[in-house]
Amino acid sequence: MELQEGIQRQLEGVAPEMLPAAILQSPATLSAEQVWEECLTGIRGQISTLSYKTWFQPIVPVKLVGSEITIQVPSQFFYDWLEEHYNALIRKTITGVLGPEAKMYYSIADDSAEPRVDAAEKAAADAAQQAPLSVAQPYSSFPLNVSIRPSETLAPIQSNLNPRYTFDNFIKGDSNQLARAAALAVANNPGGTSFNPLVIYGGTGLGKTHLMHALGNHAIATGKAKRAAYISSEKFTVDFVEAIQSDRVSEFSQHYRSMDLLIVDDIQFFSGKEKTQDNFFHTFNALYQLGKQIVLSSDVPPKELKGLDDRLISRFQCGLTADIQPPDLETRIAILRKKSEENGLDLAPDVIDFIAANVTKNIRELEGCLISLLARASLESREVTVDLAQDVLRIVANNIRHPITIENIQRAICKHYDIPEDLLRAKTRKQEVVLARQTAMYLAKQLTDASLKTIGLHFGGRDHSTVIHACQSVEDRVKQDAKYKQTIEQFQRRIELHEG
Repeated sequence: MELQEGIQRQLEGVAPEMLPAAILQSPATLSAEQVWEECLTGIRGQISTLSYKTWFQPIVPVKLVGSEITIQVPSQFFYDWLEEHYNALIRKTITGVLGPEAKMYYSIADDSAEPRVDAAEKAAADAAQQAPLSVAQPYSSFPLNVSIRPSETLAPIQSNLNPRYTFDNFIKGDSNQLARAAALAVANNPGGTSFNPLVIYGGTGLGKTHLMHALGNHAIATGKAKRAAYISSEKFTVDFVEAIQSDRVSEFSQHYRSMDLLIVDDIQFFSGKEKTQDNFFHTFNALYQLGKQIVLSSDVPPKELKGLDDRLISRFQCGLTADIQPPDLETRIAILRKKSEENGLDLAPDVIDFIAANVTKNIRELEGCLISLLARASLESREVTVDLAQDVLRIVANNIRHPITIENIQRAICKHYDIPEDLLRAKTRKQEVVLARQTAMYLAKQLTDASLKTIGLHFGGRDHSTVIHACQSVEDRVKQDAKYKQTIEQFQRRIELHEG
């Protein structure tokens, strides 16, 4: 009935002689073959003959139920290619034939099976034997729902989520406010927000992993996602290689494409792994088109990832990218208080303030310092005081760590290379000055929170592209020159300890 009403709405005002023969029939008498043939008629005129014969002739219409049509494609690769190259065309065509409520399902045949069968009954029987994939979910901008048939029995999964990481014990501050808010929104409505994918980026030990686990735990606990998994990019790569070796790539792909929520940590480690990237690209597409949620983390924004395919980077940028910065003093104090409470210890405010003021890089170091302090106090039966904290941090009173500034770095570099500081800001291209300037820019990028624009301003108003080029030049030289690498490491140690 719905199909008939949909067709009637489309046919209002259209002359009968202009309509396809199959559409003029009663919907009850339409067959999958007739509907698909009408689709092919529309598709045939919009692509080349070779493309039509290669990618559309092998497709078998399996069945038609109301406004839902199921077609069978020869292989997973075949499906991936159609989704990547002809998705919009197929959506438009199916909607035009079956109406705005139309839905289309893919059934994937065995790679060894014949690409085409003679009878719909045989195709349906073959399709019933397949291990179908994930449930459908339409794009918000498309009325058509194109999907892969849901599996009748999906194998249970291990989420790999750490239950200790929750939103309740994640300390919110100015440095992570956006990332936390976005993660909570996604956890409450996976796949239902515009934050898909959600990419969280930031330096090591700032709380990216905690936030991702909290997101997954919350989504599962509230029933918003039944199938959710957290995995590192390295584990995804290892599993993919093992799947290739054991001839289980199809099973591997089906597993990840059955997720309601897929969380992948440290995507920068996909760099240079072309086959893994290709598989993940198709996994990403399948989940995205089914309306499932994807959450990713990286140490840099997607646009700065190196060694990744442009099409992957483009996908990563189509949702929300949120950064986590090093925690400010107030947030570090709040973290220490929270961790102290969890360990049943009432630390004096001056001890907390001392640690927070001197451990500034990341939360992991902050927690490590607290654990070391508690262990030291317990083993030596000592009271936790500022003196003990100084001992644990290996900081004497005259060497308490202060924030590293670009000026400190410039001073140290000029002292080493024996050149005036104003030459770093001058336009000169003398080789020794260029080397000193690039080294200082690189260290400023590594050791401070300053933006590329800010760094450039400290070096005579140079733009951010000059800073990027300088950093890349230093990285390349470090790889080729062992002595220079040692010099860079010495600079880092001295500047961090403010030895100059």
